Amino acid sequence: MARKTGSHSDITGPRIRAAALRLFARHGFAAVSMRQIAAEVGVQAGALYLYTPDKQSLLAELMTEHLEQVLAALAAEPRPTDPVARLEAFARFHIGFHLERPEAVFVAYMELRNLDPANFARIETLRRRYEAELETILHEGLAAGVFHIPDTRLATLALIAMLTGVTTWYRDGGRLGRAEVADIYAEMARKAVGA
Repeated sequence: MARKTGSHSDITGPRIRAAALRLFARHGFAAVSMRQIAAEVGVQAGALYLYTPDKQSLLAELMTEHLEQVLAALAAEPRPTDPVARLEAFARFHIGFHLERPEAVFVAYMELRNLDPANFARIETLRRRYEAELETILHEGLAAGVFHIPDTRLATLALIAMLTGVTTWYRDGGRLGRAEVADIYAEMARKAVGA
């Protein structure tokens, strides 16, 4: 669909995504209407359809953006060769990255149930790519005899759930800073795999 001459799609599009993310995280996808998103941005509801076909597409776009960002950021991280050091680095990375964007994390993990089958398959593929990074570390540590776990897939899911859970309770200005929390969780991850 063509936009009007003089429109500011480079401004309005990101504002729509930011408003949708805030509202989905605060109220849940099912409870938020396109009209509410439009009101949050300050545009007419019909204008949203210049930027997204529907609310489902908007949700899938937000999840895709989050997962692509986490994959790109992880790929840019240094990769220690030692499996124990790699596991600790992964744990610190995961916590640091996710604490910066708790709304995106909440939506990406809690709104999977609202995706249609095609979008779910696409998001699940991205999630599996991220999980595979951790599972590879666990396989290598198991092969090297430094990790002691009965099932690498189960350990992967358990560790990611533990690390992601930090976003539900952590608040800046609390008893522990982000770096301290990341260090403690890295140690807990190491202990969880018997290293």
